[in-house]
Amino acid sequence: MSDRAPTVLVFDSGLGGLTVFSELRTALSGARFIYAADDAGFPYGRRDENMVIARVTEVMERLIPRYQPSLVVIACNTASTIVLPVLRERFAIPFVGTVPAIKPAAALTKTGRVAILATPGTVKRDYTHELIRSFAATIEVELVGATGLAGLAEAILRGQPVDDAAIAREIAPCFVDRDGKRTDVVVLACTHYPLVLEAMKRVAPWPVTWLDPAPAIARRAAELTGPIPPRTVVEDGLALFTSGAAVTGELRHALAIRGLPAIAIEAMPPHWH
Repeated sequence: MSDRAPTVLVFDSGLGGLTVFSELRTALSGARFIYAADDAGFPYGRRDENMVIARVTEVMERLIPRYQPSLVVIACNTASTIVLPVLRERFAIPFVGTVPAIKPAAALTKTGRVAILATPGTVKRDYTHELIRSFAATIEVELVGATGLAGLAEAILRGQPVDDAAIAREIAPCFVDRDGKRTDVVVLACTHYPLVLEAMKRVAPWPVTWLDPAPAIARRAAELTGPIPPRTVVEDGLALFTSGAAVTGELRHALAIRGLPAIAIEAMPPHWH
C-alpha cells in the first residue's frame, strides 16, 4: 500500500472555490491539494452553456492526467449545474459538485421567504428552477442574479479597495419585506460570495441566515475518499492558474495563509476571447 497522500483537485473559474477549499482542508487533513483557477476564462456566469461545458472539459483533460487526483471538487455553481454529467461520463474518478442549497434553506426559513443569491448563469439554469420546484414550492423564493459580486470578491482578495456601497447594491434585491413576509435566509449560490460575507452582514438592512454550502461539500468529499492516514509530512498545496495575469503580492499572501504557498501557471487561453 502506498503511503502517498491522495490528491484532491479543487476547481473553480476563479478564487471563489477557496471557501470550499478551506472546509476541505479541515475535513481531509491528510490529503494533497491542487487548487485550479481558470482565471483566463473567468467569469463563467454569463457564458453559453455549451461553451462552459467545452471549456471545463478541456481544462480537466489537461489537469487530470498531469496531477492524477483521487477526487475532483467542482467548487463552482455555474459549472456544476451544467458540466457534472459530462465529466462523470468522461472520467473514471469521482466528482463532487456545488449546487444551490435550496432544500436546507426551505427547511430553515421561519418566514417562508428566502433569497437565492447567485450568478446570472445559475439563476437561469433549469437545474436551479427544478430544485425550487422540488424543495421550495410552498415558500416565496427571490432569485437574485448578482452581476458584479464575484468580481468584487476577487478584487478584495487581490488587495484592491471595494466600497461597501457596491456590495450593498449587489445584495439589495435579496431583502424583500412584502405581505408580512420578510427574507430571513439568503443562500450563497456562488462560492465567491462567502469571501465577502462580513461585508454583506455589515450592509444588510436586517439580519438573516446566510447559507454557505461549503461544509456539506466537504462532508461529501470525506465520504468519498474515506479515512486518510495521518502523515508526518503533509505536502504543501499548489494554486494553479490558467492565466495568472492578476496574481498580485496581496493574492500570493492570501493564498499562502490559506495553505497554498506554491503557485504555478498552466496557460490555457479560452476560445471565447
